[in-house]
Amino acid sequence: MPELPDITIYLEALQPRVVGQTLRRVRIAHPFLVRTCAPPIEECAGKCVQSLRRLGKRIAFGFEGELWIVLHLMIAGRLHWKPPGAKLPGKRGLAAFDFDHGTLLLTEAGAKRRASLHVVRGTATLEALHAHGLEPLECTAAEFQSALLRENRTLKRALTDPRLFSGIGNAYSDEILHRAGLSPVMRTPALSPEQIERLWRAVQETLWEWIERLRCARGDRFPEKVTAFHPEMAVHGRFGLPCPRCGTTVQRIRYAHNETNYCPTCQTGGRVLADRSLSRLLKEDWPRTVEEWEG
Repeated sequence: MPELPDITIYLEALQPRVVGQTLRRVRIAHPFLVRTCAPPIEECAGKCVQSLRRLGKRIAFGFEGELWIVLHLMIAGRLHWKPPGAKLPGKRGLAAFDFDHGTLLLTEAGAKRRASLHVVRGTATLEALHAHGLEPLECTAAEFQSALLRENRTLKRALTDPRLFSGIGNAYSDEILHRAGLSPVMRTPALSPEQIERLWRAVQETLWEWIERLRCARGDRFPEKVTAFHPEMAVHGRFGLPCPRCGTTVQRIRYAHNETNYCPTCQTGGRVLADRSLSRLLKEDWPRTVEEWEG
């Protein structure tokens, strides 16, 4: 799922291409995509894009007349900038937004259709779509601590809760926790002041670092290879590979649709965390340490 760094790069690429430009036509290939009926999406055609905003992991296009189109790409949704009038690609194509000098395509890989589009009028209605989590790159250490300790959660769940922090998801939370040297299943009340400070700095450093990495990779082009998996990442998507800091094999906790990756040596004191499905199967044979796992 595109997260704060990816959405930031999308917005930077869209800014010179669509802001100040008139949306000539909207082509919707799958009606499930549009989650609102009033105002109708056709009302946006013929209106100028005046602004762009990020709402957590959503992208909001602001039009004349206080109209907003809000896109949530979910896991597999992606944006593509193509020549004017570009054809929607087969099964993956969800929508096309036609401008005079180019067409913005929305696609989604896979059979499950999770991406969504809302059309709303007015700032108040727009804000209702926002979970209003703290902006992680704009907050002070004290503000970060207040949000983090608001509920008794695991660190992984706290960082990825959009009501607590805006724009952090599965991929970058793995990288943040590895940089901070903290376990993904540690409970927020158990954190010391020093650990909270370390986590806040890791959030800032990780997100800014990846924004800069993605900017350099994009250059002047539109970002076409948006992914949650990068070879330069420390742990996310690197199960079974060596941790770049200590060389220990990266482990994982699997969930229904994703997984948490971590380094036992750097983050959990050498302990291998129980994987819900596999540890149930192995029971007493589940390895508790890195040495047992590798043995």
